[in-house]
This record gives sequence, structure tokens and C-alpha cells, in this order.
Amino acid sequence: MIDLELDELYQDLVDVVREFAQQVVAPVSAKHDAEHSFPYEVVAQMGELGLFGLPISEEYGGSGGDYFALALALEELGRVDQSVAITLEAGVSLGAMPIFRFGNEEQKQRWLPDLAAGKNLAGFGLTEPGAGSDASATRTKAKLEHGQWVVDGSKEFITNSGTDITSLVTVTAVTGVNEATGKKEISTIIVPSGTEGFTAEPAYNKVGWHASDTHPLSFNGARVPEENLLGERGRGYAYFLEILDEGRIAIAALATGAAQGCLDEAVTYAKNRQSFGSSIGKNQGISFMIARMASRVHTARLAYYAAAAKMLAGKDFKIEAAHAKLVASEAAMDNARDATQIFGGYGFINESLVARHYRDSKILEIGEGTTQVQLMLIARSLGL
Repeated sequence: MIDLELDELYQDLVDVVREFAQQVVAPVSAKHDAEHSFPYEVVAQMGELGLFGLPISEEYGGSGGDYFALALALEELGRVDQSVAITLEAGVSLGAMPIFRFGNEEQKQRWLPDLAAGKNLAGFGLTEPGAGSDASATRTKAKLEHGQWVVDGSKEFITNSGTDITSLVTVTAVTGVNEATGKKEISTIIVPSGTEGFTAEPAYNKVGWHASDTHPLSFNGARVPEENLLGERGRGYAYFLEILDEGRIAIAALATGAAQGCLDEAVTYAKNRQSFGSSIGKNQGISFMIARMASRVHTARLAYYAAAAKMLAGKDFKIEAAHAKLVASEAAMDNARDATQIFGGYGFINESLVARHYRDSKILEIGEGTTQVQLMLIARSLGL
């Protein structure tokens, strides 16, 4: 049974992050969005709050919390600034968690403390020009030479990969062929920033998430020590599928926050905007639209809470995560569209929050598994 009433520790976290989002994040969001600038000062303060270490053990500098705590924080940040929220989501879920889940003790001790403190960020090098939804089509290669992995290839759309505080990227690469199956052997390699032959190419000019750092990456004979193999050789694809399942809960939480932010803005505007002698919220055309927005938020929140509950219980949560990602990302996009309609011309001005949500929310239906991938997973679970 899902209980929307949070216990005291979770509620305290929500209250702290909500206040931080309103007082620290919101005042600078429009500026960073307009300038396409990375919010280093906000990231530093998130680190001081312990947000980057929420699901990481205390022995590695984290808070010793759980993944649901991270999701709650992402929802609150997503209400006011999706760029900041995705920086946290990718920094933890995609950056730190592969090392926390699959790294050896030496790797954890070396990399996690600064990642958990928000002093450094890490990227998740999976997507390639020809390998997005079909990640098994990876073409980046890594061969072992004289105790070093030599990495050649390219990655695309990699978040947190080119900031001044990016310390590493974990990269999926073909390291051979499985003799039993004849299929590619895909492994995961840690490539530190500054490695010769590793280049974060110029940042993308994106439709939204303007304050989030996103780059294509190139690897031209990039050499790293053999011990930079993350986990077992040949298990890289399986590792990243597991990380993506967790990440879909996080993205669903972020999307729920975005949907809630649009709802908040629409309610306030509908109460205050006067037309034909009364507030526009008195019109059923507007009030019913906002009611549907509220229902989408409620459903999205239930979905990601349910997925997180199964995850924390140690049960298989793949399909629940797919449901949550599907429902929440569509709620964010639909609510952004409706909020923009309610605001009219004001909703089409870039400085407004609803306009930013309108531009930002589309990627929620694409990143960490497209809507079509979620539908495929759900259909397969039904035996179709």
C-alpha cells in the first residue's frame, strides 16, 4: 500500500529542499537560463546541504540515506528549475551510483567522497551517435595494451561531462567478443577528466535545460590503467541497464516536480488574472484544465512512490519504474503545455517559469529511456 504521508525524516528533507529551491535556486534560474551558464554557486550549496550524497553510505562521504530521499529532493528542485534538478540527478544517479554500485573498494574510496560532497561531478558515457535506445549497438572500443585500456570512439548527449568540476566519465566500450554467444563483450571503463585523448567537445545549443552541462565526447587513443575497469569485464551493458532502471525513478520524480511547478503557477495566475470582470479561474474552461493538471501530478507522484517502494524493498521494480517514467514525463509535458495556454502571451516569454518548463519538459520524454522504450517494456511484461 502506498502512503503519501511522509515520515518525519523524509518530510524534513522535503521542507529543507523546498526552502532552498525557493530562496537560492529560483532567484537565479532565469539568469542562468538566458546566459546558458552552469550554476556553480548553486551546485556548491547543494553539496553543502548533502544532496549529492543522499543515497551514498557515510563511509564514502554520503548521508547514508536512500534513493527515495534523492527522488524527493529532485521533485522539489524540479518544481522551480529543471536544469539544476537534472544536474543533481545525473551527478548522483548516473555519475556516482555506477561506482557506488559496482566499483571496488579502491575506486569507491578514490572517487566517491568528492562526488558525494558535490565538489566533483561525473558523467555517464552510454549514448552514441548510433546507439541510443539500442545501447547494445555500442561502437566505442577499449583494448588492453601493456596494462592499459586504450579507448577509441565517441559518445553523445552526456550530462555533467564538461564542467570545471567534472572528475570522470564512466564509459561503455566493446572490449571483445563473448566466445559462448558470439555477441559483443561490453565493459565499463572509468576515464578521468584530463586524460590525454579524451575530449569534451563544445557544448550543445539545446532547446531547454540551458543551465545544464551537456557535451559530445571523443576518445582518440585515450589510455587509462587496467584497474580503471568498473566491475567485471563484460558486464558493462547489464550494469548500465540496472543504473537506468534506478534513474527512471529519479527522472519520474523530477518530472513530477515539473508538473507540480506548472500547476502551482497556473493556480496562482488563474486566481489573480482578471478578465471580463472576474478571475479567469472562475471559468470552467480554465478550472477544468487545471483540475486535470492536478490529477496528472497526483498520478505521477503515486507512480514514482510505488516504484521507489518496490526498489527499497529489494523487489524487482523495472516495470514500476517504466510506468513512473512514462506517466510522469507525459504529465510534465502536458502540464507545461496547459500552463502556457492559461498564461497566454505571458507564457510565451522566456523569462517566465512556465515558458522554461515548456522548453525543458520535452526531454523528459526522451532521456533515460524514451516513451517508446517504456511502452515496449510494459508491453513485454504483459506477454505481448
